[in-house]
Amino acid sequence: MRILLSYGWIFFLSVTLLGQKSVKPKLKCGEWTGKLALNSTTTLPFQFTVQKKARKDQPSMYTFTVGNGEEQIELIANRTDSDSIQLEFPAFGTKLIVKPDGKKRLSGYWVNPNKGTNYRIPCTLTHGYGKRFDNPKLYLSNINPAKYEGRWETTFEPGTDDAYKAVGIFQQNFNDIQGTFLTETGDYRFLDGNVAGDSLYLSCFDGSHAFLFTGNMSNDKISGSFYSGKHWQTTWEAIRNPSFELTDPDSLTYLVKNDPVTFKLKDLNGNVFSFPNERYENKVTIIQIMGTWCPNCMDETRYFKELYSKYHSEGLEIISVCYETGTDPNQHINRIKTLKERLDLDFTFLIGGTANKGLASEHFNMLNQVISFPTAIFIGKDGTVKKVHTGFNGPGTGSYYQSFVTETELFIKELLSE
Repeated sequence: MRILLSYGWIFFLSVTLLGQKSVKPKLKCGEWTGKLALNSTTTLPFQFTVQKKARKDQPSMYTFTVGNGEEQIELIANRTDSDSIQLEFPAFGTKLIVKPDGKKRLSGYWVNPNKGTNYRIPCTLTHGYGKRFDNPKLYLSNINPAKYEGRWETTFEPGTDDAYKAVGIFQQNFNDIQGTFLTETGDYRFLDGNVAGDSLYLSCFDGSHAFLFTGNMSNDKISGSFYSGKHWQTTWEAIRNPSFELTDPDSLTYLVKNDPVTFKLKDLNGNVFSFPNERYENKVTIIQIMGTWCPNCMDETRYFKELYSKYHSEGLEIISVCYETGTDPNQHINRIKTLKERLDLDFTFLIGGTANKGLASEHFNMLNQVISFPTAIFIGKDGTVKKVHTGFNGPGTGSYYQSFVTETELFIKELLSE
């Protein structure tokens, strides 16, 4: 197995098919169309690529890639037999289990143990790829697509007590559209899709999330539906608003008392880790509250790896406290160790327990509350909290992410120079 890390907006996690010289029957290489059946009438499409590579010790192998616009995720084929192929997503412990039906079709399920032991969604993969959404309107040259390009003030679950705001940002090239939604706890990943007439279609399948957005525009207002896997569906609406902003993510979580950040948790070897301790005296420390199941946490972790590599020698330390799905501590440890290995992470990892924001709030009771995975606490050399950043808007948000990177690096430099 080999892993190629990110550059720019594109993430490549490259893997090889282990244990077999070939998959039988042989598969047609090139672009494929993947579809998840969220229910009896609704499917979520995604791009899927099969490639064959040759090397001396393994003359024939395939690589399998899931695509969401700029994001490309190559899957780990960690076991095969004569009937099925298991394709694991690198970061989340989820997998596609599919069987070949000739050279141009695979069928099976997406299995997500983070949602429960029986959570699976039917999946089909067929050779050939045109538009992401195969709505007939997309191929009629006399259909002028509505203009979704720009910035939208968005409300999810409108008219309910659970309503929340977001910023929709879209880039459009005739029928093709990409973008995301920014919320106060993170972004909705790399969304890719199409516009057909007045209708909008966007999806993302990254191994943790299966997101589908549909919408219709009328008088510069969008009304639509949002599906998350097979377990969640709600509505959303948006109005064009170039100036709309969310609450500052540095103001949502804050200290409620002047006490320093202190906690005792176990490390990956079962030893009690107390903070603060001598190792972190006169150091700038970031406490990352996260989970390996969380894509926004993974985006933040990749960025923190870059930050750590650049400034660790000058006194930057990072401690990641992980809250994991399920209740088995051994599974928690194994997932974190796998993450450390695959991303080649050198900073400290601790076991927080089950993925629960209430539990995290108990551990970090000097804060008003932990409302999001991830949450990052920035501590200066003097041991005091300098700021708390809630959520993470990653590379899929484009200029937002670039601005965050620039501002955070300047902030770390200032803290290190104090």
